[in-house]
Amino acid sequence: MSKKVSEEKYKKTLTYRLKQWLDGEDLFTGTVEMKPQEPYKVDQAVSEQRHEEKKRLLEQIYDIEHNPEMRIFNKIYRLFAFLFCIFLVLMLLTAVSNLPTVGSADRPVNNEVAKRYIENGLQETGAVNIVTGMILDYRAFDTLGESHVLFVATCTVLILLREDKKKKAEQNQNNDRLYEPKNDVILQTVAKILVPPIVIFGIYVILCGHLGPGGGFSGGAIIGAGLILYQNAFGFHKTERFFTAKTYKVLSFSALACYALSKCYSFYTGANHLESGIPLGTPGAILSSGLIFVLNICVGIVVAGTMYTFYVMFRKGGY
Repeated sequence: MSKKVSEEKYKKTLTYRLKQWLDGEDLFTGTVEMKPQEPYKVDQAVSEQRHEEKKRLLEQIYDIEHNPEMRIFNKIYRLFAFLFCIFLVLMLLTAVSNLPTVGSADRPVNNEVAKRYIENGLQETGAVNIVTGMILDYRAFDTLGESHVLFVATCTVLILLREDKKKKAEQNQNNDRLYEPKNDVILQTVAKILVPPIVIFGIYVILCGHLGPGGGFSGGAIIGAGLILYQNAFGFHKTERFFTAKTYKVLSFSALACYALSKCYSFYTGANHLESGIPLGTPGAILSSGLIFVLNICVGIVVAGTMYTFYVMFRKGGY
């Protein structure tokens, strides 16, 4: 059996110091001589001397009137600035004078691309709306990039403005009506009447984008406005029953994945003189124009979710 030592001897052993270190205690308490720090006193003479030196230095550096190098530099700078402005104005006037007259047949805009869109757009895309056929068929790759820009912008806003969940929970406990609107009977009644037609009209604009004016961008903006109106009237508590951050992520990712997979197939099989195998349907029918009908829905989902998410993040910081 080990011999029992006194408490004074135990405190001098390495075992006790190791225990102190593991417990986070200061091992040098009582062994280092410590003196209270005297408050800092400004020496008036030293302060005035430093101020004079700084003033003299600034006068020597920025004394434009008595500095020949600065005077020469300013003259050269003004001369080159004047010459550059003259050159820029002459260049712009020359470019404008060489532009073709309005309505002339040899304008750059009147080329074979626009002619192809107008003459063969209905036959090749199946869309009655030429603009929709151009955006979601001929230039579908650009539209895919624009949709991804919206998604990346939303992710950036989520990263920058998202609040901590713990802090948000504590804040909601203290004031659960901080972000919720007051019970405005007029606003809620108007929202009950207008929100359903707004959402239905947005769906109509999306689904009929290949038949007339509209499409995913405009229809998605309409649905996003309807969601914002509903949130302003009834608050986050009711809106989050059917639209949360998880809902937006799932819908946006699914829509972008569907768009990318659909157009990747079309890019490889639907080029000129290559059949894609996707029927275009009867022009003018709701189920026509091949993949344009599906792509309009994907774009509308992304735009609607992005609009509402931007509004929520800038107002609340999360949902």
